[in-house]
Amino acid sequence: MPVHVLLFDAGSDAEGIHSLEVNGSTKVLLFEDPDDAERYAGLLEAQDFPMPSVEAIDRDEIELFCTQAGYQAQFVPAGFLPQSAEDRLLISPPELNMDVANWKEELQEQSGAGLAGAEPDELSGANAELEAFRRRLEGLL
Repeated sequence: MPVHVLLFDAGSDAEGIHSLEVNGSTKVLLFEDPDDAERYAGLLEAQDFPMPSVEAIDRDEIELFCTQAGYQAQFVPAGFLPQSAEDRLLISPPELNMDVANWKEELQEQSGAGLAGAEPDELSGANAELEAFRRRLEGLL
């Protein structure tokens, strides 16, 4: 079954997937309805994010990617209604976001930083290194 994810610079070497940091875990939103994904992408753009593209991907494939990358795949069914503050993040981006102004440059700088063979435990103590690793993994998608 296809789901819809938000990709930045789809098809390029700097491709990245939109994710949320929620309670210490990184979640990738898997939208059942492409219209919901388009609406979310528009909300991101309104917050000065680069405009992501909505891409249909097989659900099993993206869930495998998320597992391998240490992310959580969060399915957002069509017609989803939030029940909590955390649920609201599945239909509307948070007001505070990470700075993404230079994510492409950082990705290029980190490509030679030697993080490809790093174990996740080695990265858990340093947020900057963890973020760099996450961005490299997003670039692989």
